[in-house]
Amino acid sequence: MIKKTAMVTISGRPNVGKSTLLNALVGEKIAIVTNKPQTTRNRILAVLNRDETQFVFIDTPGYHAPRTRLGDYMVKIIRESVADVDAVILMVEPIANIGVQERHLIDWIKSNGVPSVLVINKIDTVKKEELLEVIALYQAAHAFDAIVPISAQMGDGVAELIRVLDGYALEGPQLFPDDMITDQPERQIVAEIIREKLLLCMQKEIPHGIAVEITKFSERDDGIIDVDAAIYVEKASHKGMVIGKQGAMLRTVGEMARKDIERFMGTKVYLETWVKVKENWRDSAHYLRNFGYTSE
Repeated sequence: MIKKTAMVTISGRPNVGKSTLLNALVGEKIAIVTNKPQTTRNRILAVLNRDETQFVFIDTPGYHAPRTRLGDYMVKIIRESVADVDAVILMVEPIANIGVQERHLIDWIKSNGVPSVLVINKIDTVKKEELLEVIALYQAAHAFDAIVPISAQMGDGVAELIRVLDGYALEGPQLFPDDMITDQPERQIVAEIIREKLLLCMQKEIPHGIAVEITKFSERDDGIIDVDAAIYVEKASHKGMVIGKQGAMLRTVGEMARKDIERFMGTKVYLETWVKVKENWRDSAHYLRNFGYTSE
């Protein structure tokens, strides 16, 4: 039985491996993962029940200097997620330099007085002496409760991290049902899977201007699910690039996405995609709301 809970925020700069860690912690693919910065745009909650503890993990967008209304929203999510939790993970790469993003996040952790754990990811890419230098640098910058070196992709150190985080759990009833692993609606997860495949397949100049909206999500009597998805780009010139020569790119993205959606839903899926142009949608409060974001 669950007797205590721990709510933990995962923070860090873009592309440091936060979503990979979230997936490793709960043992399920909850957050999409690519090598593109700003892949995560929203707050993602995931639940892990381990022995007597219910862990509630909050994955946040990578901290960056915002240039659009969407960027402002992402930074706001990080600020709010660092406050009012039992602990904050600051996830960094094994580089002996504290960047501007990390210093901002450390300042937020200090100002909120929240317990913190430094997680150094990608330890499989450096030598031990280099890792010790990174540890010493961050120890001098802030009094972290613990420092845990890991490789989120390989799973190394994840069990030790869970053990450390269990120390922040407080007695009380569980917050979420036993069978719940995320608060993300199925439609939102499906949209994110499609966006992940676009990020993986497209060139660098396009991904940040792409959004996906699920316009149809229905189940037939035989269990087959029909999904219609609208892919939005900010420039007319990008529409042809997403579609590709004779529709090749869109077919590739659709096939990759359909397979992942079927694995997630556990049933056969028919996926139809369309590409539309919505100029400057990242600065539009209306479209941000439509695409599952919130804007003031």
